[in-house]
Amino acid sequence: MANSDRKLVRAIGTFGLAAGIINITIGGGIFVLPANIARMLGASAPLAYLVCAAAMTLIVLCIADAGSRVSLTGGPYAYVGTAFGPYAAFLSGALLWMLGLFATAAVATAFAATVGVLVPALADRGMQIGLLVAAFGFWSGVNVRGVSLGAQLNSVATVAKLLPLLLVAVAGAFFIQPEHLEIAVLPGAGEVARTSLLLIFAFAGIECALVPSGEVRDPARTVPRAIAAAMIAITLLYIALQIVAQGILGNVLIRPGVTTPLADAAGGAMGGSARSLLLVGAAISMFGYLGGMTLSMPRILFALAQDRLLPQALSRLHPAYHSPDLAIIVQSALALVLALTGTFERLAILANASALALYFGCALAAWRLRQLDVRGEGTPFNMPGAAVLPWITCAVITWLLTGLEPREWLGFIICVAVASLIYVLRRTARGTSLQYRS
Repeated sequence: MANSDRKLVRAIGTFGLAAGIINITIGGGIFVLPANIARMLGASAPLAYLVCAAAMTLIVLCIADAGSRVSLTGGPYAYVGTAFGPYAAFLSGALLWMLGLFATAAVATAFAATVGVLVPALADRGMQIGLLVAAFGFWSGVNVRGVSLGAQLNSVATVAKLLPLLLVAVAGAFFIQPEHLEIAVLPGAGEVARTSLLLIFAFAGIECALVPSGEVRDPARTVPRAIAAAMIAITLLYIALQIVAQGILGNVLIRPGVTTPLADAAGGAMGGSARSLLLVGAAISMFGYLGGMTLSMPRILFALAQDRLLPQALSRLHPAYHSPDLAIIVQSALALVLALTGTFERLAILANASALALYFGCALAAWRLRQLDVRGEGTPFNMPGAAVLPWITCAVITWLLTGLEPREWLGFIICVAVASLIYVLRRTARGTSLQYRS
C-alpha cells in the first residue's frame, strides 16, 4: 500500500458510507425522473425499475466483492488496477473522474436554477455565479478540513433531503387513482433496455461514493453492508415515487412540459405548500450531491497522482487535516468552470457508457481478484455464485449497452482514445512502464 494511503484517516463507517452512496445516487435526477420514465414506458414504468434493480444487484455484488478485497483509495480505479495493471487502472480512473466531474457540474447548474425559482432575487446571472462560487467554496472548505466532518455533513444532508421525498411517497399514496396505473400493453425488450439504461445512470453513485476506500473502517465488512443498505433503500424509494407520481398525475405525467413531476404530484395532492416543500427538497438534494461529490471525486485525482499518472502535487495531504487539499481545490475549480460555462452538456451523454464500462471492469476485476486471492484488511466478502456471477453481470451490461445509439458509441470511443493517448505520453515521458501500487 502506498505511504499516502497509510496516512489517510479511516473514519468512515457503515452508516457514513451508506449515507454517502444514497446522497450521491439520489441527486437532482429523482425529481424529474418519473416523467421521463413514464414517457418511455407509460403505466409499465415500474417494470423498468425492477429490471434495473436486478441488474444493479448483480453489479453491486461484484463491486462489493472487489471492494472487500482492495482497501486502497480510488474505488473502481483501485479494483481494476489491482486486478489488471496500470493501463486498465488509468482508463477506469479517467472514465470515473470524467463521469463525476461532468455530473457535478450538471447538478450544480440545476441547483442554481432551482434556487433561482425559489428565490427570484437569485435568478439573475451575477447572483447565480455568486451562488455557485459560494456552494463550491463551502464544500471545498468542509472537505479540506477532513473526511470526518465531510462525512458527517453528508449524512445530515442525506437525511434532510430524504424527508420531503418520503413525505410524497407515504402521504401521496393516499391520493393515488388506481386507473392511472392500469397497464394496457406490455413494452418490448428493446424499450425496456433503453429505459433501464437511463435508470442505470439514475442508480449510479456507488462507484463515486466508494472512491475514499482508503478512509473506510474495516472495508471488508463495511463496504458490502453499506452497499446493500443503500441499494435496498434507493430501489424502494424510487419505485414508490414513480407509482405515486403516476397514480396522482396519470396522463399529465407524460406531457413534454412536465419538468417537476414530484413537486406537481405533491401540489396536486396536498396543495401549493407541498409543491414548495418539494422544490426546497430538490435544492437540498442537489446541494448535498455537490458535497458528496466534493468528498469523493478529488480522491481519483489523488489516486492517479499517487501512481505518477498525474502531477504528484495532487497527492499532497494537508499537514494538519491529512486530506488531499490540492486535489479538492482543483476538482472544485474545474467543476465550477464547467458549471458556469455550460459546455459540459455536450459530453453529458457519455455518462451512461462510462458508468457501464466501469461496471463491466469491476465485474471482471471481481473475478480476477478472486482468482489471485487478493486480500486487503479482514475476510473478503463471500459473494454467492462467485464463479459465474461476474460473467452473468458482464452479459447483462452488454445487453444494456445495446440501448446506446451510434453517436453515443462514437463519443465513448473518442474519450477512451484520448485517455489512452495521455497514458502513452506519460509512460513515454518517464521512459519506463508505469507500475500500479498494491
